[in-house]
Amino acid sequence: MIKESYLAVVARNEDIQAGWATEPCECAWASEALFFVRVLAAPEVAIPASVRVQISPDGIHWVDEGTELDMPAREAVVFARLSHFGGWLRLAANMQGGGTRRVICYLNLKG
Repeated sequence: MIKESYLAVVARNEDIQAGWATEPCECAWASEALFFVRVLAAPEVAIPASVRVQISPDGIHWVDEGTELDMPAREAVVFARLSHFGGWLRLAANMQGGGTRRVICYLNLKG
């Protein structure tokens, strides 16, 4: 049996800051998910930043799943592996001190 695969670019060249979140992605058919976050530009002074995985039953009301990715202070890629995530996924920002990062975020689903 061949598994089905899907790749979504959920944020492209976006400056993330406090209150930022990716577009939600419906993924109830998938059994595994990988989020990749590629930092394209970071501030001169390293300000702590992270993104957290959020799940939702309906794509409207969100709760933190528990996975958090620390954002590098330079150009790099970080990722998170997920399973048992229900119907919807997205990333949301945790930015401290008004910092930003320019990113591309990918969601790879496999079912």
